Amino acid sequence: MKISFLASHGGSAAKHIIKAIRNKQLEAEIGVVITNNPNSVIYDWCQKNAVDIVCINGNTHTAEPEKDRAIHKALIKANTDLIILSGYMKKIGSTTLAEYTNRVLNIHPSLLPKHGGKGLFGDKVHQSVIASGDKQSGATVQFINEEYDEGPVFSQQIVGVVDGETVESLKSKVQAIEGELYLNSIKRIIDEDLLHF
Repeated sequence: MKISFLASHGGSAAKHIIKAIRNKQLEAEIGVVITNNPNSVIYDWCQKNAVDIVCINGNTHTAEPEKDRAIHKALIKANTDLIILSGYMKKIGSTTLAEYTNRVLNIHPSLLPKHGGKGLFGDKVHQSVIASGDKQSGATVQFINEEYDEGPVFSQQIVGVVDGETVESLKSKVQAIEGELYLNSIKRIIDEDLLHF
């Protein structure tokens, strides 16, 4: 199983999973990390930790279809079986999605289908949860499709939302569970051979 990553900023999930592979917690190999941000923390971290990373963005490829084909080519070159999104802020193109149907995983900081969709990412998700008065939030691992946050849900974990909850306090609760939820989801995919080529 060869796992590649798409990340835009800190890439905390990518780092967590790469470390798990290197520590033999996860029976997989590291493919390539693709970022759209050459000034990101994940770009620097990959360079310092001998992880293959490539930058593909609007500066390297001006047209969206061209960028999509470049991402697709980089994933194929790395013999990618599974793609993990780690705070990747761009929509995945149709060429890449067609090649990797039900093989692109994302984690979202709410219990989808609640508090998902275009524009709902990062702190905006937690603001939406608190404003709604929901007593539960959490994280959702899903296979992505052409629409934001509408792909099949693979796994979820719940955290409670208490009176007086702030965006920062809820974010820290959700972030505390995301790494292991993502890792355990990938382990299950590998152990139960759930990818269909």
